[in-house]
Amino acid sequence: MKQLKRPEVLAPAGTLEKLKTAIHYGADAVYIGGNAYGLRSRAGNFSFDEMREGVDFAKKHSAKVYVAANMVTHEGDEAGAGDFFKTLRDIGISAVIVSDPALIEICASEAPGLAIHLSTQASATNYETLEFWRKLGLERVVLAREVSMAELHDIRQHTDVEIEAFIHGAMCISYSGRCVLSNHMSLRDANRGGCSQSCRWKYDLYDLPFGSQRRSIQGEIPEAFSMSSVDMSMIAHIPELIENGVDSLKIEGRMKSIHYVSTVANVYKAAVDSYIADPEHYRLKEEWVDELWKVAQRELATGFYYQVPSESEQLFGARRKIPQYKFVGEVLAYDEKLKIATIRQRNVITAGDVVEFYGPHFRHFETVVTNLRNEDDELITRAPNPMAILTLPVPKVVKAGDMIRRKAEGLINLYQTDGSSQTKRC
Repeated sequence: MKQLKRPEVLAPAGTLEKLKTAIHYGADAVYIGGNAYGLRSRAGNFSFDEMREGVDFAKKHSAKVYVAANMVTHEGDEAGAGDFFKTLRDIGISAVIVSDPALIEICASEAPGLAIHLSTQASATNYETLEFWRKLGLERVVLAREVSMAELHDIRQHTDVEIEAFIHGAMCISYSGRCVLSNHMSLRDANRGGCSQSCRWKYDLYDLPFGSQRRSIQGEIPEAFSMSSVDMSMIAHIPELIENGVDSLKIEGRMKSIHYVSTVANVYKAAVDSYIADPEHYRLKEEWVDELWKVAQRELATGFYYQVPSESEQLFGARRKIPQYKFVGEVLAYDEKLKIATIRQRNVITAGDVVEFYGPHFRHFETVVTNLRNEDDELITRAPNPMAILTLPVPKVVKAGDMIRRKAEGLINLYQTDGSSQTKRC
C-alpha cells in the first residue's frame, strides 16, 4: 500500500488569541504577521513579546508558528530586515514567508538557520520555479492560487520541495495578489500592506451629464459589475490534495474572527485525519460541509483547481446574503457537579435562545439559555455588554475554550461536491 504523508493544517492567526484558538482546534501550524514587512497592516500584528508567548504555546501543543514577511519592498523598505529576521530566529519562529528576493537574501545571509518559505505573492506556477528556489535554499513554496490540480500533480512529480497550497478562504481577483487597483483608488499600496480591497467595492456604469450628478445606465442594479470573487473551499477534495503530495493545507483569513478560525480548522483537521486513518473507506461527511456554513463567508467554489472560474464564481448582480450562526460566547470554566458553565459573552445572549456549544473534535450539542446570571449572580434576561462574564446551566460537559453560537434564521447556500450550490432553510 502507498504510504500517505499527513499534510499539516495551516491556519491564520491575526492575534495571539486567534493563534491559541487555531491550535486548540486542531491546526498543526499557524501563520502570523509581525510589525513590519507583511501584507496585513490592519491585522492584529504581533509584537516580539507576543511572538514569544505564541511560540511557547505552540511548542507545548507540538505546533509551529510561521511569520509572513511577504511585502514587495521599495527603496528603504528593507531597512532593519536583518535584525528583524535574527530576532524571529532567536524567538523560535519555525519559518518566514517571503516573496521579495531582497528580503530572501537578507534573511538567508543575516539570519542563517531560519527557514524560508516562498510566498504565494511570488506567483510560483511550475516545477522549474520551485526547483529554482530550492537551489537557493528555500524549503517550501506556497503555490499561486492559479495552479490547477493537474498542474499540481505534475509539479509534485518533478520536485521534492515542500508544497503549500490554499484550500479555503478569500480569492484575490488579481494575479496572486499582484494588484495595484488599491493604489489607484485609495492611494493604499496593496503590495506593502495597505490593500483597501477595491475589488470588493460596488461598481456600475454611470452616465455623468452634469459634473457630480450620475445616473446608472443599468437602472441602479446593485453590484452590476463587481470584480469580487466567491471564496474557495476544497473540503470535498482533500483526498486529491493529499494524493498529489501537498505538504501544507493553507486556510486564508488573518483578519477573520476566532469563530471562523476555530470552525474551519476543526473541519479540515477532521477531514485530513479521517482520510489518513482509512483512505479506502473515506467519505465526505455532510456535517463537515454544514459546519463550514456556520461562519460568515461568501459563496464557495473550487477556484482554479478544476477549471477557469466562470461568471458563477464571481459575485455579479446582487450579492446573495448567507445568514450564518452568530458567535455569542466562549466557555471559561465548567462546574460538573452543579452543571454550571462560566462564559465570556461576545455577542447578544438572551434567555430563551437556542444555542449550540461546540469544541475540538466535533463536540456539538444544543441547549436553551435559562437561568442566565451576571457576575453578581443576579438573574438577567439579556446579557448587557460584550465581554461580560456570565453563568448559565449547561446539561452536558463543556470545557474551557469551547465556543457558543446562536442560529440565524433564513436561507443558507450549501456547497456541493461538484462545485454547484443549492439553498435550504436552516
